[in-house]
Amino acid sequence: MIRVGVGGWTYAPWRGVFFPPKLPHARELEFSSRALTSIEINGTFYRTQTPDTFRKWADETPDDFVFAVKAPRYATNRKVLAEAGESVERFIESGVAELGPKLGPLNWQFAPTKKFEAEDMAAFLALLPREAAGVALRHALEVRHPSFACDAFFALARAAGAAIVFADSDEYPRIDEPTADFTYARLMRTREEVETGYSADEITAWAETAHGWERSAGKGVAKRAKPRDVFVYVISGAKVRAPAAAQALIAALNL
Repeated sequence: MIRVGVGGWTYAPWRGVFFPPKLPHARELEFSSRALTSIEINGTFYRTQTPDTFRKWADETPDDFVFAVKAPRYATNRKVLAEAGESVERFIESGVAELGPKLGPLNWQFAPTKKFEAEDMAAFLALLPREAAGVALRHALEVRHPSFACDAFFALARAAGAAIVFADSDEYPRIDEPTADFTYARLMRTREEVETGYSADEITAWAETAHGWERSAGKGVAKRAKPRDVFVYVISGAKVRAPAAAQALIAALNL
């Protein structure tokens, strides 16, 4: 399964570019979820949601749609990660399980200033639950400091079954290390002067990369009878072009 989408669905510059003219704002998720195959919910990074809200999002989207959910900054933007237990618990209990089969990975994004400390990261990973209300949880770690590009971190992530987010960025480390049974990628180089954000050749290259992730097991990751799940989100860069880039990638993947 390869899923492709963008971050969020409420962005004024998309109106009249991605969204049809005069589309009611209340229907923007409905429209987005039928043009893309996944969306990374980013509002959860800034504020706690409610079970009713998660249920509403699930109800507005097709049966085969999948959300990724950004975990709250209160859990990750702290000096001592081992002390994040209460924030992690509050997030999990806020209702993410209400997405049911539409729940994809949870993205734990760390500040660019956060350096790798093995014991603290191990303690944080121990706080992440494997399920909530009977729904399996998968975790992705978006680290943004170069110190995380090391075997010790890879080993911790692999032992926890957590994916390391691949970031195509000029600012953050580009870590392409399979540590889980899925890949989570964020593409951040779209250009406004290109209608599809990336050129046709770049879209083709990303499609080939996504298929490579789908086939790869990775060192220390058990080989599976079926392909690995892949989640690709076009984020940042020229954000106005993100939906077009995602749609072009979906077309190139023949999804």
